[in-house]
Amino acid sequence: MYDWINERLDLDRFKDKYLTKVFPVHPTYFFGEIALFSFVILVLTGIYLLFSYVPSSEIIKVGGKKMPAAYHSILMINAQPLGLMMRYVHHWAAHIMIAAVMLHMARVFFSGSFKKPREINWFIGMILLTLAILAGFTGYSLPFDALSTVATGIGYEIANSVPYIGNAVAKFVFAGKFPAPGSLQRLLMYHVVLLPAIIAAVIGIHMAIMVKQKHTQPYKNKDIAKSGKILGIPLYPQQMSLMMFVFFFVFAVLFFLSAFLPVHNVEYFGPPTLQTPMVKPDWYLLWIFGIIKLIPGTWNIPLSATASISPEVIGGLILPSIIMLIIAIVPFLSYSKESVDYWEPASLRPIGTSLGVSFIVMFIALSVTGYQAELNIPISICRIYTIVLPAIGFFTSYYLIKIKSIKK
Repeated sequence: MYDWINERLDLDRFKDKYLTKVFPVHPTYFFGEIALFSFVILVLTGIYLLFSYVPSSEIIKVGGKKMPAAYHSILMINAQPLGLMMRYVHHWAAHIMIAAVMLHMARVFFSGSFKKPREINWFIGMILLTLAILAGFTGYSLPFDALSTVATGIGYEIANSVPYIGNAVAKFVFAGKFPAPGSLQRLLMYHVVLLPAIIAAVIGIHMAIMVKQKHTQPYKNKDIAKSGKILGIPLYPQQMSLMMFVFFFVFAVLFFLSAFLPVHNVEYFGPPTLQTPMVKPDWYLLWIFGIIKLIPGTWNIPLSATASISPEVIGGLILPSIIMLIIAIVPFLSYSKESVDYWEPASLRPIGTSLGVSFIVMFIALSVTGYQAELNIPISICRIYTIVLPAIGFFTSYYLIKIKSIKK
């Protein structure tokens, strides 16, 4: 059978060209694969959920109670033998995918692997992270319970607050003023068709470029591997065996989390009501919520008699966009004339490494600020530690790197 197929498709040539590709051996390389496998699991569980989900905010009467059709369909999914577990696996897979993409980009940054000739893949990584967050946001509204409608409504109001174009853009994206009759259909289309298709295409481009350019290698390989050669294991069968292990490990972890850490209990929150529950965004958006809290309410910039830039727009859109833009142009801020094929030790780029540590500290500080009211921390204190702690992180890491370099 193999000979028959090989004669027609030339499988031996495919094997020699692609399956012998060498992969460096290091645990952090699996962050990218964890993100890929999480996406695959998201698609599979999403297909299962799609069979029973009803994307409609129409009020129906069930057992004497009135509720949106979408909310009732979630209750019906929960009642299925595997329905609730599939919902939880889908939820946790989204979180793990975003976390894996962030960790993958952190590894690329701290190893200097974003430099020439891999700048394009750094930009693609930023696009993939943005798309994953958007997919999480569009999916968050679909249960159409009290929590998800309020959270999605906040996103709508922030977009609607953008001067001049905000109202038109928000109504187009949400098919009217959220929750409009067509909002769920529009958001479902984003969540299950548009964004997954773009994410799959972006991942494909990312992997094609990676195969073309090859991996960067750990710095210790520099004195072992010949110039232009990769020290590692071939894709088939060694790397594929490891990838299979990682896939089943991710699958097992997702089921473990789903069994012992249930999330978003729609029965607890109930269908949408006039009352507004306390809402906090998921961890990957909590830092933006922290920025909004830090912006004084007096920061209202008038543009005309009818338009102004509100504090919500400054904290929810402008400042996060500036931060994301700075991350995106990192390859230009740390330009390299020569190609970087090995990880750069922290001692060779102490400022860049320290800035990375400072950013992580800022991310954590802003996320803590998101819980400022619950932690009973004065907002003035939050403004101070959001500036001071990243500065301490920068100078501490810079000092430690320099001390280590001197000892060597």
